[in-house]
Amino acid sequence: MLQRDAQGQPIAIRREDYAAPAYWIDTVDLTFDLDPAKTRVLNRMQMRRNPEVPVQPLRLDGDELNLARVLVNGQGASFRMEGEQLVIDGLPDSFELEIFTTCCPIKNTKLMGLFVSEDTFFTQCEAEGFRRITYFLDRPDVMASYTVTLRAAKAAYPVLLSNGNLVEQGELPEGRHFAKWVDPFKKPSYLFALVAGKLVAREQRIKARNGKEHLLQVYVRAGDLDKTEHAMNSLINSVLWDEARFGLPLDLDRFMIVATSDFNMGAMENKGLNIFNTKYVLANQATATDADYSNIESVVGHEYFHNWSGDRVTCRDWFQLSLKEGLTVFRDQEFSQDLCADASARAVKRIEDVRVLRTAQFPEDAGPMAHPVRPDSYIEISNFYTVTIYEKGAEVVRMMQTLVGRKGFEKGITLYFERHDGQAVTCDDFAQAIADANPESELARLLPQFKRWYSQAGTPRLAAHGVYDAQNRSYTLSVVQSCPPTPGQPTKEPFVIPLNVGLLDASSGRELPLQLEGESEATHGTRTVVLSRAGEQITFTGLDAEPVPSILRGFSAPVILDFEYTDAQLLTLLANDPDPFNRWEAGQRLGLRAALNGIAALATDNTPVLNDAYIDAMRSVLRNPQLDAAFKELVLTLPSETYIAEQLDVVDPQRVHLVREAMRAQLATALFADWQWAYEEHHDTGAYSPDPTSSGRRALAGMALNFLCLAARSSGDVVWPGKTLQRFKDAGNMTDRFNALNALVSSGHTLAAQALARFHAIFKDEALVIDKWFSLQAGAPDRGGDILPLVKQLMKHPDFSLKNPNRARSVIFSYCSANPGAFHRPDAAGYVFWSERVIELDAINPQVAARLARALDRWSKLAEPYRSAAREAIARVAAKPDLSKDTHEVVTRALAGN
Repeated sequence: MLQRDAQGQPIAIRREDYAAPAYWIDTVDLTFDLDPAKTRVLNRMQMRRNPEVPVQPLRLDGDELNLARVLVNGQGASFRMEGEQLVIDGLPDSFELEIFTTCCPIKNTKLMGLFVSEDTFFTQCEAEGFRRITYFLDRPDVMASYTVTLRAAKAAYPVLLSNGNLVEQGELPEGRHFAKWVDPFKKPSYLFALVAGKLVAREQRIKARNGKEHLLQVYVRAGDLDKTEHAMNSLINSVLWDEARFGLPLDLDRFMIVATSDFNMGAMENKGLNIFNTKYVLANQATATDADYSNIESVVGHEYFHNWSGDRVTCRDWFQLSLKEGLTVFRDQEFSQDLCADASARAVKRIEDVRVLRTAQFPEDAGPMAHPVRPDSYIEISNFYTVTIYEKGAEVVRMMQTLVGRKGFEKGITLYFERHDGQAVTCDDFAQAIADANPESELARLLPQFKRWYSQAGTPRLAAHGVYDAQNRSYTLSVVQSCPPTPGQPTKEPFVIPLNVGLLDASSGRELPLQLEGESEATHGTRTVVLSRAGEQITFTGLDAEPVPSILRGFSAPVILDFEYTDAQLLTLLANDPDPFNRWEAGQRLGLRAALNGIAALATDNTPVLNDAYIDAMRSVLRNPQLDAAFKELVLTLPSETYIAEQLDVVDPQRVHLVREAMRAQLATALFADWQWAYEEHHDTGAYSPDPTSSGRRALAGMALNFLCLAARSSGDVVWPGKTLQRFKDAGNMTDRFNALNALVSSGHTLAAQALARFHAIFKDEALVIDKWFSLQAGAPDRGGDILPLVKQLMKHPDFSLKNPNRARSVIFSYCSANPGAFHRPDAAGYVFWSERVIELDAINPQVAARLARALDRWSKLAEPYRSAAREAIARVAAKPDLSKDTHEVVTRALAGN
């Protein structure tokens, strides 16, 4: 239930109110008697008073627990309940506290704490789930040593797992057995885990650089063992990379991954026992796409890297969440890039990461849920596992590396872990360590100002313009930075912004040497200019003509660049820029400009939106033998409807959808012969491998099929849709099969129905593949309002379950959050559907409901009648009296943001 103050307002937790705990817990001895309906938990803790805090009662957190016994030093003790907290007065300075509770895992639909999924016990304790297992000081700065004994019926639960090392196991009467686990490292309660069930494991022994052997295990259900090879290889690569890049070795005898199909998030880094959504573990070429393979590699890496950045050093309080998440996202991004064999594949990874940031995080920074990388307050911490904390947090870490250099950053990481191993610390502690290891760096010089990236919300804007002085042969780039107001932060101070810059010759397109005013000689390549004032000027000399500036190369800072490029300048960058990010960005700017012009001109689907120069440029990219297929596919992907909408002050979602669909149709017909060539050149990739080159070829062939089927829609051609259906039937891997299915569905072709039916028949027993089947249909382009009725039918399908987060996301989120052209209906039926689903999900799983609630974050930008209808739908949800605090926080902030 939502806690309120005396005035009836929700209670917010504030960073400025942080206080150290009044008690410490040194050791925790947990004994579980596992039963789905009634699990018994015996919790023995060695505790002591914190001498640095005034004497006060012990307050332990709990949630939906049945309390049976409380003993202090073996004797009965008086206690009282204050809300969900267990309060004990008059305790000695040190003591043993014993608490006996029961809980009902089988009824735990929130999937927080101890729950049952397909007859197997799992836990999820981050952020505040451990209090649903036993009464505890459930906060990250209380780190203790854990010993865990699990007891259960052996036939039903033959595998018993917890954190650390297995020290004892054996038989018990009545067909039961036990396993005892000891974690050699202190940890906060959110890193506790247990798993019990019928599981099988892929095992691999590896030898570290120091000669020590480790056992790696990936546990899954018996029928899924053939889908674990890639996850195991990703884990091995992660272990090797972290030791090679940062000198951080695996510190446990064994490291385990366990997969479950019922999970609120992607994965969880519990010390030594990572629990994963099956989506990020299971893959073989028949059931998983190239994107799945890539995501598994990234997420396995992310959770393993938490073993140091999150587990060995954790966060003092949840406001410091980005300390572990931003750093670890950065580490998994670097890992994925370092595994790429060539520079182009690295660039593709970088562009993909930036695309996520700009389409998801930039809108968050501009909306009612905007918050700094280190938030100042929250009502429900689960709402702050956001793209701001993760992806923008990673960009803050990346800027640190830019400012101190790659080697300097590695030195800083080493110092950070030397200083803080075994501690719960803050974002300030991390930044200080990186700066202290590089005392001569710009980061050290500007550290207090740089840390505004942690304290100020919003996306900074750089307004830049260039002036060429022919007489002095100089080019001056003027840059003014600003940041718009966000909730609770009306004014912003200047940020420290590393700006990567290059110059191109306007006529030849070649890169020019760079000589800053006052320098004696020029240098080649990219220059990093560190901005720290509201307005600055950068003057380059020795230039015989006005250059084309290439600004923000590599996306060197998470900012919005406003520069009035001419079409000719953008075409020069698209054709010639040696920086792959800015080459891609030039194409995006041209596409975005065309879209915005089309929207402003009230274009219809019969009006050409794209000019000949853009079409010719895209043809040149597609046919360019020097460019990799993966990079071509990125350049030829139009800006999304969401990204286009973010550039508008007032959004008519149907007009945005209409114009973008017209752009797709025009690309399909104008480049028809080129798409034919692209498909024929790239569709055969030989024996399946998910490597970047092969994946890129499949992606471009899939894009070509999509456009060829789209062109057939207007021309009446039957050849390419027929070829696409045959490709779907004959495909030797899921990527090619799904690309063909997607081409038929997204083009609205009549052959899509039989392909969808065949797909379901083939994969009806593969839950993750059926998720794709649902998602493809719910996310298909809307034609005449046909998607919402389809979504309602899909929810009645026997394979649909609202209680499974993956399945709920595959249908409801694919429609409400990822299909704006179908969701924003003039009759408001999409909003009514959304409000009903949020309320329905909130009663089952508040975390999932709160995520869905964010689909209308940007309602106040909508044109009428959408705006009023959206607000009414949000108010309908907010008015529900027993709403969870998760969902309540999201919808009330949305309403306050109009």
